[in-house]
Amino acid sequence: MDNPDDIKNWYESRTVWGGALALAASLAGLFGIEIVGLAGDEAVTALTAAASAVGAAIAIFGRFDARHRIR
Repeated sequence: MDNPDDIKNWYESRTVWGGALALAASLAGLFGIEIVGLAGDEAVTALTAAASAVGAAIAIFGRFDARHRIR
């Protein structure tokens, strides 16, 4: 039987948040969402790629560092 102390809520998971950030950044780039104050497609593309990379890094680090299961 699982120890209740070894389970946490999904929203407490860095893996979930990192994956969500990577997904949001990818979808923003896919739909051409621009950030107010930035000019040019290159800046938007660079920021979208950076947000995807950060989200993926958080997800990977969060999974390796995880001590609890999520529910």
